[in-house]
Amino acid sequence: MLPQLSVCLLVYLPVLLVQGGTTSPSQKSPLLRPPPLLGDPSWALGLHLYKALRSDSSSVNTLFSPLLLGSSIGALGGGSAGTTASQLHDLLKTPSPAKAQPGEILSGALKGVTEANGTSFHVHASSAVFSKQTPPVRQSFEKEIQTKFRLQHQPLGKGDSKADLRQIHSWAKVGLGGQEGPALEAEIQTKAGALILANALHFKGLWEREFSVESSDQRTFLGKKYTKVTMMHRAGLYRFNEDMQNMVQVLEVDLWSGKASLVFLLPFHVESLTRLEKHLTLEQLSKWLEKTTVTSVAISVPKANITNTLSLQKQLSALGLTDPWDQKVADFSGVSDKSKGMLHLGGVLHWASLELAAEAGKGDVELEEEHIEKPKMFYADHPFIFLVRENTNGALLLMGALDHVEGEAVHDEL
Repeated sequence: MLPQLSVCLLVYLPVLLVQGGTTSPSQKSPLLRPPPLLGDPSWALGLHLYKALRSDSSSVNTLFSPLLLGSSIGALGGGSAGTTASQLHDLLKTPSPAKAQPGEILSGALKGVTEANGTSFHVHASSAVFSKQTPPVRQSFEKEIQTKFRLQHQPLGKGDSKADLRQIHSWAKVGLGGQEGPALEAEIQTKAGALILANALHFKGLWEREFSVESSDQRTFLGKKYTKVTMMHRAGLYRFNEDMQNMVQVLEVDLWSGKASLVFLLPFHVESLTRLEKHLTLEQLSKWLEKTTVTSVAISVPKANITNTLSLQKQLSALGLTDPWDQKVADFSGVSDKSKGMLHLGGVLHWASLELAAEAGKGDVELEEEHIEKPKMFYADHPFIFLVRENTNGALLLMGALDHVEGEAVHDEL
């Protein structure tokens, strides 16, 4: 299918007339780059888990928080020993030497997200370890996971698995800021001695500069289903890179105050993400981002709400986490003095929600005028991969793929 070039030109022309100017992008001071990816455990875990999730061909609109999940895994690893500890720690291994221990990196990034909340973005986030009829949990373990990883301990009631799931769902709703997250498709079995990790996060980024919304002029999003959607437009100076060999555009857009940014990976042509995902490694992603330069770019992205609920036992097992699920071999001796043959991992549950909206952040700082010249076109009317990075510490807060946007159906699927 040929790209909709004529549509792109019609969309961008009004934006360029408003921006005006002839100054070259090189006259703007370079945007500061966050720390590198290769030594950060949230990026290593995020890329591995993304691949595991997307290996399921039915996966649509993937979304999860590598930072929250990695922090919870790191916290539980601190209460484990033997091969259980080794397997949990291996999930957080990085391809390059890290600047500190994984737990310290993740803890610092969580603090950075908390401090940036309300500036670059609005975020609601909670993490908990639920326990089902377990021996007494050590107070030192509870204190450690709460202060370092913001992980709460929540005992489950004496009801059955359905009652336990209702309790966890109620907790997740609070963690999502009052939103009702999608129900889990997979049942969980909460027998005595089970520990269940759970994360819930809702994220709304605030752009550095506001996007315009053409609500009366809807466009077609060419995803798993073709739908009419509202597109958001803006021309500005952004970090941008075109990989001609792999046919992908790489765009990084700063959020307000620069404490976080959104990264988009968009195939040149209308297609599913399968081809792009084959090229997606941590090393390749790092190269793409390193090669971005400040460039005039005219952007169109869909206004969308993306939500996902995941039960991650299958994917984490495929990544080497096998012993913690087995009550006979799991070793969580750091969690409780009477853990032998009792404590085991009963589930890893994850709720995530991201809102792509047009609003910018607010503050007293007056931004410099941008002068746009011959902008590159970034027209996201087909599936793309996106990442949210927290720029103070460089952690990967969110990662996902947009395959489909809700809207009026147009015609056949891809």
